[in-house]
Amino acid sequence: MNSLDLPAPPAATRVVVAMSGGVDSSVVAGLLAREGYDVVGVTLQLYDHGAATHRVGSCCAGQDIDDARRVAETIGIPHYVLNYEERFREAVIDPFAESYVAGETPIPCVSCNQTVKFADLLATAKDLGADALATGHYIRSRANGAHRALYRPADADRDQSYFLFATTQEQIDYLRFPLGHLPKLRVRELAAEMGLVVADKHDSQDICFVPQGKYSDIISKLKPTAANPGDIVHIDGRVLGRHDGILRYTIGQRRGIGVASGEPLYVVHLDAENARVVVGPREALETRKVHLRDMNWLGDGALKDLPADGMEVFAKVRSTRPPRPARLHHRDGATWVELAEGEAGVAPGQACVLYSDEGDDARVFGGGFIRRSERGAEAEALLADLGRRLSPLAAE
Repeated sequence: MNSLDLPAPPAATRVVVAMSGGVDSSVVAGLLAREGYDVVGVTLQLYDHGAATHRVGSCCAGQDIDDARRVAETIGIPHYVLNYEERFREAVIDPFAESYVAGETPIPCVSCNQTVKFADLLATAKDLGADALATGHYIRSRANGAHRALYRPADADRDQSYFLFATTQEQIDYLRFPLGHLPKLRVRELAAEMGLVVADKHDSQDICFVPQGKYSDIISKLKPTAANPGDIVHIDGRVLGRHDGILRYTIGQRRGIGVASGEPLYVVHLDAENARVVVGPREALETRKVHLRDMNWLGDGALKDLPADGMEVFAKVRSTRPPRPARLHHRDGATWVELAEGEAGVAPGQACVLYSDEGDDARVFGGGFIRRSERGAEAEALLADLGRRLSPLAAE
């Protein structure tokens, strides 16, 4: 076996490297080329939104494509640029906007990995006769019986497993993540040792196609009706003010709500159908149960064969939170997770990612997108009562 757990020697093993123009994927290409693999670099042109193509921290556009090309020249590998702009818009940008309009908090990075990178690009890699597709993601994979399994990386601060939970078993078996065992600092050192122009380049931002992080700007252009004004309503039924569009709010938000009150208020629900922003005290945010859709199960055995009382797991409901104790249930095609500790700011559209434990080498059991959440009994009762009084409002 070679260093990628493939049977042939490196010189007889072709690897396509997804090169975004950043330091991580550039080092992957450099390391594999140095080991003697038959490396082919591929960069996807995903979008071109004016200033976004030249700002610090963008990826897959403008200067980043030039950087990837220069890195390929430095390490001496062939490099191809594929125009995936239309596909990226259809698979990532449009669904992102639609999700926001529906009052959700989407994660476009997951959609990008699901569709453009690990489906379309993976198919291209196979067409090129590659034995594997390698990326610069910080996650580990290793053999698990006849297949491979995903594990959290050595550098917990760079852990990207939350954004890769939807990777299918077939994709995992073909993918390789050479940086999973390295800390970010060492990756930058390697880039400098190789003489790569991107050694000191800023890391890409989570949502690459949103200039200056202003979601509302791009959504307003794609979905003008999302900016419709509406009421800001307290969970107890009081109308506190007006807003200029629910797209400017997210569950758990405290600052910039736009109403004055003698108590700290948080956004606890977005009623997209009636253009209402529901606010309330922090206690109304505490979530104990999340119901999932589009479940991707990567554990051993079938999801339908879970014990009747569920399975102990560790769940991560936000990318910045550590995995916390939880219990996974699946019955009659429905999947939900009970959280041992209440979590605040949980919104539909976010992911709930499952792990074997809370350690740095925890196995990734997959996960799903949050369809709806259940809060404490008092908050659920208030939301239900609010719905009855102010027209149909589905309790979150």
